[in-house]
Amino acid sequence: MHIIVAVVFTWLGCLVNGVFLETLIKHVPSCGHVITFAQFLLISIEGFIFTAKFGTVKPKVPLREYGILVAMFFVVSVINNYALYFNIRMPLHLIFRSGSLVANMALSILMLKRRYTLSRYISVLMITCGIILCTLASGKQLKEEEEMLHHDWYQVLRWYAGIAMLSVSLLLAARMGIYQEVFYAKYGKIPRESLFYTHALPLPAFAFFASDIYSHVLIFNQSEPLTMSFLPFSLPKFWVYLVAVLASQYPYKQYGGPNARSEVRKTGITHA
Repeated sequence: MHIIVAVVFTWLGCLVNGVFLETLIKHVPSCGHVITFAQFLLISIEGFIFTAKFGTVKPKVPLREYGILVAMFFVVSVINNYALYFNIRMPLHLIFRSGSLVANMALSILMLKRRYTLSRYISVLMITCGIILCTLASGKQLKEEEEMLHHDWYQVLRWYAGIAMLSVSLLLAARMGIYQEVFYAKYGKIPRESLFYTHALPLPAFAFFASDIYSHVLIFNQSEPLTMSFLPFSLPKFWVYLVAVLASQYPYKQYGGPNARSEVRKTGITHA
């Protein structure tokens, strides 16, 4: 039952999240860092209140043991959002990230010595072929647009850089899933605690992006006011879009986030 709930909430969250995220990226393509910071901050606040009980509940796992998991999760999150600045369209971004199946399978074979049924290999191969075709079609479309406009091949090179970033993120995410399996085998399943600390511990690292985050806060503040019937005042529309992104991603974080990834991965690809 939990898996069904996880799939439903993840699907709905991703669907709504993709719409608002694409809308925000179209207006401010470089806002990846402020989105990532807001996501981490929201989950950290929620976890500090309801999981850590304002610091009165001690973690079951020593904080030093979260080091590798936190580092990988932080890097993956930053790369995924920042890649949108490199001419990566949202549909391609979503489809490309679904390629984690082949990355997970490859690393599981190499590192965990797992073997899968023939049907699993065929399924992953078909999905991978679809991702490759979508990526090639997106690249061809971008090249045609640049040729029609002003022959700016720099934008095409940026697209290749974005694809490289997503590829690195894909491999890191797969490696993180394997690490989580080992982590949970050692300490047991602690999804709420792990969710909180994987978001709270990296917060100081955003100091490296402080100037970028601040500049985008100013951009958001200066965006066109958006009036909503249920509010007696208007809000800058970029902040409304960001709130919608965070609200739609919250179910995913709760049910299908980094702490459930290894469980979903084992369910989606059952080793023989």
